[in-house]
Amino acid sequence: MPPQRWVSPELARRLAELSRQLNRQLGVMVERGGRVTHVIVGDAHRLFIPDLRRHRAGEGRFRGLRLVHTHLRGEGLSRDDLTDLSLLRLDAVVLVQARLDELPGEVEAATLEPSPEPGAPPYRIERYPSVHGWNTDFLALITELEGQFRRADALRRVEGAEGAIVVGVTTGRAAEAEASLDELERLAHTAGLQVMDRVLQVRRTYDGRFVMGKGKLQQVLVRAMQLGVEALVFDRELSPSQLRNIATETELKVVDRTQLILDIFAQRARSREGKLQVELAQLRYRKPRLAVMPTAMSRLTGGIGGRGPGETKLELNRRRADERQARLEKQLRKLGKQRDLRRSRRRRNGLPGVAIVGYTNAGKSTLLNAMTNADVDAEDKLFATLDPTSRRMRFPEEREVILTDTVGFIRDLPAELVEAFRSTLEEAVEADLILHVADASSPELEVHLDEVAQTLARLGCEDKPRVLVLNKIDALDPALWSGLRARCGGLLVSALSREGLDALLLEIERQLFRSRAEAARPGLEAGA
Repeated sequence: MPPQRWVSPELARRLAELSRQLNRQLGVMVERGGRVTHVIVGDAHRLFIPDLRRHRAGEGRFRGLRLVHTHLRGEGLSRDDLTDLSLLRLDAVVLVQARLDELPGEVEAATLEPSPEPGAPPYRIERYPSVHGWNTDFLALITELEGQFRRADALRRVEGAEGAIVVGVTTGRAAEAEASLDELERLAHTAGLQVMDRVLQVRRTYDGRFVMGKGKLQQVLVRAMQLGVEALVFDRELSPSQLRNIATETELKVVDRTQLILDIFAQRARSREGKLQVELAQLRYRKPRLAVMPTAMSRLTGGIGGRGPGETKLELNRRRADERQARLEKQLRKLGKQRDLRRSRRRRNGLPGVAIVGYTNAGKSTLLNAMTNADVDAEDKLFATLDPTSRRMRFPEEREVILTDTVGFIRDLPAELVEAFRSTLEEAVEADLILHVADASSPELEVHLDEVAQTLARLGCEDKPRVLVLNKIDALDPALWSGLRARCGGLLVSALSREGLDALLLEIERQLFRSRAEAARPGLEAGA
């Protein structure tokens, strides 16, 4: 077929003739050079597109193929046609109506739209009464469209960050799911993703294959193509089969909440123990998913000493994962013994321990800095602190305590992380007192308090002496302070302005040393 033609009259006539004789939709895939690469025979209602992975579509580029096919009942381009155009990034979809006299009738052509208006479909449809007289230069139009896509993609990028759509599916209240999506957006930002859209679906039950409905998933994938994003981030942990099913529907990265948190931890880990803990958590997460990864499970090469079936790639990966997990657990047990030794030395020296715990980004590191004049990194990001940090704090009468800042908690904290970080979280288990720091300015304050309480219960700390510290009161109207104290209890503190720190220090002294501190005792010293 001539490369500049959308469809030649000869091809259209032959497709219409055969389609009527077989009473089936027929189609062909045509390269830009005019060569037919695939002939597709469907049924009376639709076509089934073959695997086109050999024809890759790069960033800002189409696939280099156009679909030319017939319809038998006079209907226009279907939803399936337009979905295939969007998801497969085809150059175009051309529809030829097969008339009853076996001649081609009206034609329609759909191409992708690089920058549609908000709410508008990401494609453009043109109609012609016949293939004759259709003189638009196909190659020139597609080349211009690809240039527009590249320019649009370049404008969407911010400092090279990967684009992502966050996706939530819930069977409960939409308001709670929206709040969880807000947190997922912050997690994505912390991980270095650029969130370009968000989608929430409320269902009666979760779909076993795709979590969300397949039709909704296709809408999300079309939207992803329209925005030029590279990743879909789901606000829940996907099962291995769900991860595989969604991945086979698209060429985008598919990331669930657990993977995202693990990635953030991998970026934040600085100490040797922290890096080992993160690697162990990632290994525990990936092992059950090795069996469903869409990769070729080829056999190892034979030869002398290696004939027979050998090991599959899957079996080899599993064995290596088991060996690596055993080594990591052994190294972490050794480091855990060293940590126990340091704690026992502190106990022999009579130094009580205070663990600072709380929801991520509640201001734990800032509070540690304010109480000890330390210089621990404190950023307005989720999981800014990953490795535990300990500092001494001195009270009058030469009494000292060890303050330890621990990793922040979050809703649905992956079980793999809790298990891998158990030795680090033992700082809270072994502490004489727990400071539970919460962000008083957060609209999700009660949810955060419950999540931390549940995580501490999982660690066996429910009976440990505890002081609730409502931080960031400087971000609240002072008129709301009394109501907040009555609703939640605890001490009102601002680590930034140091408001309420004296009362907090007195409460720590009372809890640890069981002596009533004076109402206003001067000379409280805080030194690193």
